[in-house]
Amino acid sequence: MNEGEFSMINFNKQDLYFSLGVVLFILPFACSTTVFESYLAFNNSHGFIMSFIKFALLATTGEVIGLRIAIGKYNAAGFGILPRAIVWGCLGITIKVAFIIFITGVPHLLTYSGMDNVTSIINDVLTPEKLLVALATSIAINTTFAPVMMLIHKITDTHIIKTGGTIRGLFSAINIDKILTEINWQHQWSFVFKKTIVFFWIPAHTITFLLPAELQVLFAALLGVILGVLLAFASPVNTQVSRSI
Repeated sequence: MNEGEFSMINFNKQDLYFSLGVVLFILPFACSTTVFESYLAFNNSHGFIMSFIKFALLATTGEVIGLRIAIGKYNAAGFGILPRAIVWGCLGITIKVAFIIFITGVPHLLTYSGMDNVTSIINDVLTPEKLLVALATSIAINTTFAPVMMLIHKITDTHIIKTGGTIRGLFSAINIDKILTEINWQHQWSFVFKKTIVFFWIPAHTITFLLPAELQVLFAALLGVILGVLLAFASPVNTQVSRSI
């Protein structure tokens, strides 16, 4: 049994406090219609701000859980939770932009390709045609936008670790040339691109694009929590607590 498996099995006080914090955060949205409706209203009015907040909180939480599974702690020297949250928030805005572009563009492409009544299909109940539109949208976004976003995150993730996980380090110049030469491209291609995109992101985002528009970015951010856990098992952790996106 390795350290990651051992640390995951042994539930300690840190896990109790972390779990309690998650429950207390979710509880108002689950128990109060007023709170949930206020969230929906703010989300509809300030989509980019909410995308930043959702990804900063949820995707970073996924990384923190992944670290806990990997080394037995929710934080470590040089990990840089706040810098990671800032990066994820900014990526969340780009993801929101990508969703707008692809959710709008793919139906036009399908219409151009000869598919009829795409707009009504999107707004209809779940049908094979609606599933097809969602799948096509997911394939389009995950084969074009996603690899670029993943690579950007890998670069910023490495930069955060190299600069000690500090806010000042985050905003220092990024030595992109050097980081690109240090990336494990075999792992980046064979696991991050080929496996997570094909077996995780395309199916998961197909479900995302079947949801109402106001819940899509939230669900996408929640997927970041799940991915953080999966990557903790798939990626080795070195002494700098770095791991692949």
